[in-house]
Amino acid sequence: MGMNKIFLGFKRFRFYPRYYVAINRRVIEQSTAEIASLNCVRFLGNLGADTPFGESALTYPIHSRPEQKFHKNLCEGFFEGYTVTFAALQIAFYMGFRMIAIVGMDHSYSYEGRPNEPRKLEGADPNHFDPRYFSDQTWDNPDLANSERYYAMARDAFEADGHQIIDCTVGGACTVFEKGRLEEVLG
Repeated sequence: MGMNKIFLGFKRFRFYPRYYVAINRRVIEQSTAEIASLNCVRFLGNLGADTPFGESALTYPIHSRPEQKFHKNLCEGFFEGYTVTFAALQIAFYMGFRMIAIVGMDHSYSYEGRPNEPRKLEGADPNHFDPRYFSDQTWDNPDLANSERYYAMARDAFEADGHQIIDCTVGGACTVFEKGRLEEVLG
């Protein structure tokens, strides 16, 4: 499962996802052409009547709910939890995945302003795997405290059902999930 602007790394990572998730309006609007060209199942936050994407065989709008919880049944909607990763974990749970290996989770940022505040990033993006990620575009400052709160909720939901989330991000800063090496997790 790839998220947000993963398409910037397809060649570099030699990875193409079967599933794609984007819930942030800015990401979807900034990446409409790239998302439309993806040849995989796309789960996109429902942007209402002005969405550039309708439902199709590959595109599924998912509906954000106000209940601040981990939704195990995607048919009832999902809660954004301040990060696309929380949304993707709800989708993966609903799809029946029992083990999740997270690779490349951003959880350390350099930014000015308050969490969730929209800011235009001038020049190269220092916070993501590709300097073009939000270069000269507006992004929403991360909210790491709330992200961690919802990551813990996802971890607890997975573990309560005998499922597992392992963070295989090399040098990752998130401490909520069990750490592991991707090579060992995949066997």
